[in-house]
Amino acid sequence: MLIKYRLLLVVGTAWLFDAMDVAILSFIMPLLKAEWQLTPVQLGTVGAATSVGMVFGALGCGYLADRIGRKRVLIYTLALFSLGNLALTLAPNVTVFILIRFITGIGLGGELPVAATLVADQYRGTQRSRMLVLADSFWAIGWILASVLAFGVMPAIGWRWTVLITALTVLYALPLRRHLPDQPVQPMVKPSYKVVWQPQHRQQTLLLSALWFIVMLTYYGMFLWLPSILVLRGFPIVHSFSYTLLMSLAQLPGYFLAAYLMGKLRQKSVLLIYLCGTIVSVLAFSLASNNLAILVSGAWLSFFDLGAWGTLIALTPGQFAQAVRGTGMGTAQAIGRIGATIGPYMVGLLIQLNFSIATVLGLFVMLLVVGALLLAVGITDTTVVSKEADHHDAKSETTH
Repeated sequence: MLIKYRLLLVVGTAWLFDAMDVAILSFIMPLLKAEWQLTPVQLGTVGAATSVGMVFGALGCGYLADRIGRKRVLIYTLALFSLGNLALTLAPNVTVFILIRFITGIGLGGELPVAATLVADQYRGTQRSRMLVLADSFWAIGWILASVLAFGVMPAIGWRWTVLITALTVLYALPLRRHLPDQPVQPMVKPSYKVVWQPQHRQQTLLLSALWFIVMLTYYGMFLWLPSILVLRGFPIVHSFSYTLLMSLAQLPGYFLAAYLMGKLRQKSVLLIYLCGTIVSVLAFSLASNNLAILVSGAWLSFFDLGAWGTLIALTPGQFAQAVRGTGMGTAQAIGRIGATIGPYMVGLLIQLNFSIATVLGLFVMLLVVGALLLAVGITDTTVVSKEADHHDAKSETTH
């Protein structure tokens, strides 16, 4: 039991670091704009650089995890991320800042699919699903910590020293990760990046990549851009510490309920519930006309949207044979990261073209509906919900 929760703690830091990084960047971007007099295009490039790096990180590190082992790659990604943030504190201008953010993104983008793959290798059935959802719940903790740093520390010490604090977390995490378990690397007749596009995996790769694209595009489009739009509409509360903290705290029960439901329903059913909940929450958010309505609908949106993300993480690794699991997970998330890059730009473009916020949110609703339909008709869920589920999944694992 102790080993189980130590693994959860160590792997959960992958999500925690990723969330801290995304959150801190969103908090320091206004400071960068003022310090370096950045144009909107430059500011958009700053935001996109990390996501582009994550695309390459997910693809490359997922493949390497199948070739040289999950544990080694997970340690390398942490080192790359931490060294990148150390270098970021010395960035003299926006060009260097963007380059460093791209390199940092490679580490961050590689960290998550490899961490999920490592957990998937160690557990089966319901245990696997619950562990992956609970590991993803550390994302909310990362946002909370970043919010505390942004509102309580950064005004006093500046953004460079705040980024340094996040980089020094490697001193805690690296020794722990040395004790991670690792599966022996299985020799492959064909490169794993070719196998995931062959008939036995092609449908899973395409559909899961499309789902990740939709989930990441809508998440980053809504949570990184829409607060600024709501400020323009006269709701400055969305840039307050209380709003940020509430949105982060609302994610935790969403994750915990998803972990509980994994033992009662199939993964596919849980994900459908959360996608439908996200759709309803987006509609409510688009109709919000006062601070209370924004807080309530925003909290529900955080609850369902991040719960859907966690459930998709639980669903994805089991769709691939163990020998190509890292590559399959990395490929799906890499294509998802393209959506994460497009989302904020798409929102900005639509607003610049004078589309209303209701129209933008309506587009997100349509994308989420498409995702729910793809899941309902395309993904085969072999999860067995019973006390024999773990045994069934272990048996199916050996038959891949």
